[in-house]
Amino acid sequence: MFFNLAYRNQRNSRKENGILFVSLVISIIAFYIILSLENQDVILFLKRMESDAVQRLLSLMPVLYGMTLFLVFFLVYFTSKYQMERRSHEFGIYLISGMRRSTLFGVLLAEDVLGSVWVLAAGIPLAVLLSEVVSLVTVRLVGFGIIGHHFTFSKDAVLYTILGFFAVKLAAFLILSKKVAGTELAELLSDTQEEKLRLYDKKKEAIEFAMGGTLLTVAYGAAIQGIAWASLLYFAITICAGTVGTFALFYGMSAALERVLGKRRKEKGLQTFNFRQLQENVILQPKVLAVSSLLVLAAVCCFGYGISVSLDASGGNSHVLDYTFEGEESKIRAALEKEGLTPWFSELFEVRCSILRTEEASGADHLLNLDQVMEAAEAQPDSSGKEMLLNNLSFVESPYMISLSGYNKVRTLAGKEPLVLENNQAALYNKDELTPDDLKESINLMLSEAPELLIDGNPYELTGVCETEAIVVDRKITLSFALIVTDEVFEALSRADDPFSYWNGVLSEEKTQENGLMQAIMEVNDRLAVTGLDYESYLQNMGRALFYVVASSYLTIYLAVIFLIIANTVIGVQFLMRQQKTKGRYQILMHLGCDYQALCRSARCQIHWFFGIPVGIAGISSIFGLRSLLTGLMGFHMQARNIRFYFIVGMAAVGLLCVAEFCYIAGVKRVSDRQMLEWMQVRREE
Repeated sequence: MFFNLAYRNQRNSRKENGILFVSLVISIIAFYIILSLENQDVILFLKRMESDAVQRLLSLMPVLYGMTLFLVFFLVYFTSKYQMERRSHEFGIYLISGMRRSTLFGVLLAEDVLGSVWVLAAGIPLAVLLSEVVSLVTVRLVGFGIIGHHFTFSKDAVLYTILGFFAVKLAAFLILSKKVAGTELAELLSDTQEEKLRLYDKKKEAIEFAMGGTLLTVAYGAAIQGIAWASLLYFAITICAGTVGTFALFYGMSAALERVLGKRRKEKGLQTFNFRQLQENVILQPKVLAVSSLLVLAAVCCFGYGISVSLDASGGNSHVLDYTFEGEESKIRAALEKEGLTPWFSELFEVRCSILRTEEASGADHLLNLDQVMEAAEAQPDSSGKEMLLNNLSFVESPYMISLSGYNKVRTLAGKEPLVLENNQAALYNKDELTPDDLKESINLMLSEAPELLIDGNPYELTGVCETEAIVVDRKITLSFALIVTDEVFEALSRADDPFSYWNGVLSEEKTQENGLMQAIMEVNDRLAVTGLDYESYLQNMGRALFYVVASSYLTIYLAVIFLIIANTVIGVQFLMRQQKTKGRYQILMHLGCDYQALCRSARCQIHWFFGIPVGIAGISSIFGLRSLLTGLMGFHMQARNIRFYFIVGMAAVGLLCVAEFCYIAGVKRVSDRQMLEWMQVRREE
């Protein structure tokens, strides 16, 4: 009898509150995915390439796990609280029928444990499946899927997921059951409203609303102008201004609602009832709505940032070279031949670089004059690119030189036409990841005027456009404002002991098709490990990009999911709890002749506004928050690309959250409609 009652109650509760059940399942999935991160293909690969960075990332997992438990506790607490308050009359009936409070406690505990088992039974298999999908999609997006995928099942992740979920469920249950145990029987049987309304002071709330708007404007300005990232103090001030402003806005929201919605009270239907219900809800729960709005804001910013970073974590550089070696050609070729690697390379060519020494500190051999170049730059229209160009030119003293033959080989492999330069001409080189679109545009405008620079009094015309092809495979050298010159000029302007060479290698198409690019590079790396050669591979470049994807997007998207679930659950549960407490008002409307459809439309209108207010404010704040997040946290090579691109991508990704938001609102509507249907039933009054 005891277990049958618990099983039946839990089954009914699960059916009636499906959206809450789904929220808990999603939290289980998020738990498992983040805890099983170290078993995913990407992390297993990164352990070989970026082991120290990966270990530091994984060391943060316990902190993230604890923080998530804290957040999920509130999700479970509000979910369970709604279910407890909704069934308070049922508990009163049990007690008045002779059931002891200890027995009721046992029934509720059994229901809670059984519900947890159902959530885990549904969540863990889905989590394992989704974890595999995420792993496959991630490696596929970065061109890494051909290494081979192996199914993984993390026992530790399952164990900690189960323990963590049961811990927060038990903590929430004990707190709520203690509250039920201390409630008088008459109060359990009563459906009357318990909360006391805050006193409504129109002038005070108008001042609070204005203050909130002012503080948010200050926070928006600091975020969008980058002031928030200038120092830790400015960052703290911005966060405090935004947080306090949000709370003040919601505390003064009732006056704003009266101004916006009050005009509609003269319309037909239940407009006045809807307005008073909504106004009362906001007055009673400004803290809840403010916290929910901040959580939605955090979710939107984290999700938009994570998606934008993951789509272009490599900085947009094309893949041309597979290896870059340093050293003498004879030593490099001998080592490759000894290990049987010569047939693996279709190309092995030299790119020579040198420094045009014009500084006295480095033993100046030449004089450099950039006056005409500076004049051409200053003649460009005012823009951020022009400012960057002038700033960069002011620091040019002893620029690097690149031999034309080596650079043309890189261009040919990239499928581009080789450059044609005369001995009195030079091309300007800036590495792509160091060249924002604005700067590149200003450089090309300047070059269109064919300005001349003077070296030892001899003019060299800067021609063509800004060249950005990577001359090495990874980060052996990073050049800004280098000069590409003919081999003859290169020899004439270089010291005998200055030129240094990079030997770039490209794997043969036969080997990459046979083994796959990643496996081919990994096999070559294993053989090169015993040669003692100084080299870098494309795989190391990919390793850094992958680590950035994992560290930035995995964690931020994970946090976005947690924040969004909690925020929406809190908003939905608070509305349903208030609707339950004002049940008598709806029943009065029923007695006055209001039909079921009209009541459902009334409740749905209230749901739209109750969700729309915090979500709408969060949406406005996210425009500034996401822009600030991209500016402050993105690596320099990503900022250089074009931060507007990432912002647009991030805001587009937010559309996915809008879909989730609509689904959640639809779920709350269904629960509300079901409650209305129950209240429409004719009940015999004792």
